Amino acid sequence: MAVFVVDRHQKPLMPCSEKRARKLLARGRARVHRLMPFAIRLVDRIVSESVLQPVKIKLDPGSKTTGIAVVRESETFAVETGEINTTVHVLNLLELHHRGQQISESLTARRQKRRRRRGNLRYRKPRFLNRGNKKKGWLAPSLQHRVDTIGAWVNRFQRLAPIAGIAQELVRFDLQQMENPEISGIEYQQGTLAGYETREYLLNKWNRACAYCGAKQVPLQIDHIHPRARGGSDRVSNLTLACGPCNQEKGSLLIAEYLKDQPARLKRIQAQAQAPLKDAAAVNSTRWALFNVLKTTGVCITTGSGGRTKFNRVRLNIPKTHALDAACVGTIDVICDWKKPTLAIKATGRGSYQRTRLNAYGFPRGYLTRQKRIKGFQTGDMVKAQVLKGKKTGSYRGRVAVRASGSFNLQTAQGVVQGIGYRCCKVIQRADGYGYSRLGTFQKEAELRSARYPSPA
Repeated sequence: MAVFVVDRHQKPLMPCSEKRARKLLARGRARVHRLMPFAIRLVDRIVSESVLQPVKIKLDPGSKTTGIAVVRESETFAVETGEINTTVHVLNLLELHHRGQQISESLTARRQKRRRRRGNLRYRKPRFLNRGNKKKGWLAPSLQHRVDTIGAWVNRFQRLAPIAGIAQELVRFDLQQMENPEISGIEYQQGTLAGYETREYLLNKWNRACAYCGAKQVPLQIDHIHPRARGGSDRVSNLTLACGPCNQEKGSLLIAEYLKDQPARLKRIQAQAQAPLKDAAAVNSTRWALFNVLKTTGVCITTGSGGRTKFNRVRLNIPKTHALDAACVGTIDVICDWKKPTLAIKATGRGSYQRTRLNAYGFPRGYLTRQKRIKGFQTGDMVKAQVLKGKKTGSYRGRVAVRASGSFNLQTAQGVVQGIGYRCCKVIQRADGYGYSRLGTFQKEAELRSARYPSPA
């Protein structure tokens, strides 16, 4: 991976190779400016003394993971054809993992616990109509988090490299056509329930029988195939019919757990039900908000479709990863140096304002410390620990979780090491709300993805 370089006034210079960065550090001409992503600061050079080439950021926004590629583009003129060919030189590949689902679950838990407390305590008056009108362009916190996080990282790269352009994959999903590829004309205005009520629609769809046991001529209840307690939606494609005993027995179990002994019936139900489209809806909701945020950076922005990205990737025979998809965004002819490891960036947050632990009913059961920083350390700091004696003798490096006693936990690549004294720790990078890890080379990533998401037979 390329190493980011800034001058002695912390102005961005052209990135360099890892070998050159080691030489500069060994000769005393540079200092470590940032650990993740790695950047050095030259002590004997300023921007006016350097020759800069335009660097571009390419983005492949996703619901859970956004691919980021920092590239340098060059154009060559083909004398034979008279065309201008664009060559992309990949400098860095990154994957940004969002925490939108965690934010949504936290807000739901807080809402339920507040409602529980107001129902039990007479001195807490119920609150109604206190939210006010939402402004135009308002996004849910879980969606706004995606936009803000991507925008923050683009601004960060502008401080580390001479960014001259941004390329965004501005993709739009046709949710109705994803369900019915043959839809056209007036059918777009009708929808799934045209001429039906929900229950009548489900009775016709599931042949007026229980989907789990096949019972007929019995009272049938509407059941969620993917339980709401596990994040399922109320979309018609996630609803089925079940008799009372089957509905009670299934409860909040996943359909695969409940019908693990009936693979034939499980396969039939899964084939009849449609996949949820909440990820596609999240991308549709945030695409223009992200575009407007990127416009505030003041650099040239270009957009490309998802079809163009896939066309470039297939034509150049490049494996599918989030970061490599980002490198294929836009109009390109050749991609060079794309066989690089990827830096995974996971949004972890900066802690919580909540200073108590709550029980299942929303009442306090324990109190947290009133200060986030203990003995000069804060949860999320990257530290290096040198333990000289005891059972844990050795050198460790990772993210720290602080305690008021001064005995910390250290999250390393090999696992969690508990009971590290604060005197043994040294901060190498302060907490910034993200966790970092290396995914390895593209071959390992492709093997991992194929093992995790096998293609259908």
